[in-house]
This record gives sequence, C-alpha cells and structure tokens, in this order.
Amino acid sequence: MRDLGSREERILLVEDEEPIRDLVTTALRFTGFTVETAASGPEGLAQARNNSWHLLVLDVNLPGLDGFALTRKLREAGDDVPVIFLTARDDPADLREGFTGGGDDYLTKPFSLEELVLRIEAMLRRGRGRVAERARVTVGDVTLDDDAHRVWRGEREIELSPTEYRLLRYLMRNAGRVLSRAQIIEHVWDYGYAIEPSGVETYISYLRRKLDDRDARLIRTVRGVGYSLREPEPGVMEANR
Repeated sequence: MRDLGSREERILLVEDEEPIRDLVTTALRFTGFTVETAASGPEGLAQARNNSWHLLVLDVNLPGLDGFALTRKLREAGDDVPVIFLTARDDPADLREGFTGGGDDYLTKPFSLEELVLRIEAMLRRGRGRVAERARVTVGDVTLDDDAHRVWRGEREIELSPTEYRLLRYLMRNAGRVLSRAQIIEHVWDYGYAIEPSGVETYISYLRRKLDDRDARLIRTVRGVGYSLREPEPGVMEANR
C-alpha cells in the first residue's frame, strides 16, 4: 500500500488481540486515516459514545461486550456510524446476527489488510453525504455539533459537562421518543458504571437549567415512564416538571 497522506476521516478500531490491532492500526494510519483503538467491548463502547467517528472496525469476540452487542447499543441510541466486523466466525447464523444488529460489512479472519482498506474506502465513499448530517443534530433551535463538541440554543452557546453533553446527545438523537431512566443509564453512562435513577433526574435538571426557558421548554417529563425531548411549544407550560 502506498502512503496517501493525511485524510480527515476518523476510525475507531476495537480489537483485543494486540498483534492484529497493531497491524491494522499501522495499515490505516499509513493510508492516512486518523485511528484510535480500544482493547475491550466496554472501552470501545465508551469511546464510540464519547467521540465522533466516520467508521468503526470491531472485532466480534471482544472481552466484556462482544462486537454485535456493542453495535446494537449504538443503534438503539440512534447512532448510525458505519460498522465493519472482523470475525473468525463464518456461520451464516452469526453473520445474520451481525447484520440484523446494525453491522454494515464484515471480514473473516485471517484477512488481507489491502482488502480491509478497500472496504473501508468504499463504505466511506457511500456514506460521505451523511457524515455532516450525523455530526450535527438540530431539534427546534438547539443544535449539537459532534465534530466541534459544542451546543447552541439559537445564537447562544451552551457550556455542558461531558455527562450533560452525552445525555443531551442521546435525547436529541431520539427526539420525540419517551426514554426510560433505565434506557438513559444504559446509553449515557459508561458500561458497568453504577448510577441510581435519581442521578438521571439530577442531570435532567442540570440540562433544563441550562437549556430551557419558561416559554419554550424542550425536555418533558412523562410521569411514570421517563423523559422526552421535543421541539418546544411556546407558551405551553409543562405540568409534570
């Protein structure tokens, strides 16, 4: 492979076998991609949630959380980042599980680095038109830009903590849906992190103080169920605040 120079695409590689991780990382960086790595499912999930990526390359047999489950969690959170699986499994049932769970392509081990790079480039070409749309989400007059990691309401920029940012991103990517406290904990806090439901209420209140105003509220409480972010209805007060 020839060195193609620097490129703008950012790839997350999650692979627990160090020799394979090092080989793939070297090949992708030589091609010009920016590559970050993780060695376990929980670590990969945290990195996937906390940063903006153009593509994920996931081993299937990861410790702690396998690649299929990791992808399902991202899809359930509304994240449609392209995913290529690396797998030693070639049974059709396994491949079906990967695709129905949200995977886009797969390579069976052992694989050619050249073929992996070609598949990545083809997938990025197909998805290039969706990258900016995926990075920037707007609901009402609130805009979240994942590339810049910034949030605005109208012309006013909102300063958020990392947890507040992840919570807002999850709510915005699922705008209009009612999300339970359990769903929010699963998709906002790092895998395995212990937090009580009251902690969700605390962070919802933080977001409301920073985002809402009396006449155009975004985050609604659905009593006994959870929370929903919807386009504001000026002049309508929230009964269950």
